[in-house]
Amino acid sequence: STVAAPIESADDEVMYPNMLLSQLIFRYDNLKSIDLIKSNEIKITILSLIEQNDMVYIYEKLASKYDWIVDQQLVDQAKLKISTQLKVLADKQEEIVKNSGDIELLDIISNKGKYFARVGDWINAIACYDEIIAKPKAGSGRKIDAYFGKTRIALFNSDISLVKSLLADTTKLIESGGDWDRRNKLKVYEAMYSMLVRDIKKSAVLLESGIATFSSTEICSYAQFMFYAIVTNVLTLTRSELKKKLIDNAHVISVLVEAPKLQLLIDSLYACNYKQFMRCLLDLQVELKEDRYLGPHIAHIMREFRVLAFSQFLEAYKSVLLSSMADAFGITVSLLDGELSHFIAAGRLNAKIDKVGDLVETTRSDKRNTQYQDVIKKGDALLNQIQQLVRVIDQ
Repeated sequence: STVAAPIESADDEVMYPNMLLSQLIFRYDNLKSIDLIKSNEIKITILSLIEQNDMVYIYEKLASKYDWIVDQQLVDQAKLKISTQLKVLADKQEEIVKNSGDIELLDIISNKGKYFARVGDWINAIACYDEIIAKPKAGSGRKIDAYFGKTRIALFNSDISLVKSLLADTTKLIESGGDWDRRNKLKVYEAMYSMLVRDIKKSAVLLESGIATFSSTEICSYAQFMFYAIVTNVLTLTRSELKKKLIDNAHVISVLVEAPKLQLLIDSLYACNYKQFMRCLLDLQVELKEDRYLGPHIAHIMREFRVLAFSQFLEAYKSVLLSSMADAFGITVSLLDGELSHFIAAGRLNAKIDKVGDLVETTRSDKRNTQYQDVIKKGDALLNQIQQLVRVIDQ
């Protein structure tokens, strides 16, 4: 089981809320009914994190949801620590209001927000961040950070609609005065949202653009970020782009030294070693199942990887024996037949199966003709819109 480092102080924004905890809760939820030993190990780690950081509000929700026996001593001790810390912060705020300026006041409100986020008191954390956003004297950087704080809470709870609206508000602020670092952070937050809503292409672009500049350790570790970047980009890049953006990228190379399974995934696809690639997908499936961003979309992702491999293989042939292709992928002819039939019928592969000749024949689309038809179609749609607008104006 993965154990997080304890949160060191209430002023350390990086870990609030603790995103590792949300990953552990996701894993526990998936395993609790199928693997009692493993789920119990995860539960122990969850309880350890909760106790270290006085996350009593999260504990009470989890105990209620999973019918855990409540440790009343843990609850009482955590609530006592929280009330003591809040008294300290309230006294500081009172003193600042009397003797100090706006910057110090914003600092203490921010610290309160972080502390509430640490213990899982979302309502009060968001209230503090909203107070900062509403203050006319708060600079755009501080307001952006407050929006990031709210977005982390929404991401922790997988509140997709709230994440979407908060990212829209943050984008407006950043466009009017965000610095380079905050712009890069926004890309990471947007990438996490894109993965949650299964927009793999958009998340791949955002993640790849942040490989050299990643600093959002409050969302995930660099190793986890690179896992997302590699998986999404292998799935969406062309073979030539894969070489340029991943295989020859110094940042990716340094990470892959510590991630041999990902290295094998990229290398086997690029080298057209499809048997190895299919084995890599089985390993990847195990990792994806445990991830709260990509796990819910595992069937879609695995399907897209197979489409990618099949279409890359078929690009090299006008026709190929079904049995030869099955051998190249290390699967049975009947399984390959079923897979190809499904993807061809769905319009995902430009091929047809000749059952009599045991052949797969590729049917290459005429790209120029397809583009011409697309332009005509879009032109007709635009003309219709203009005509409707003219009629509205004439009335």
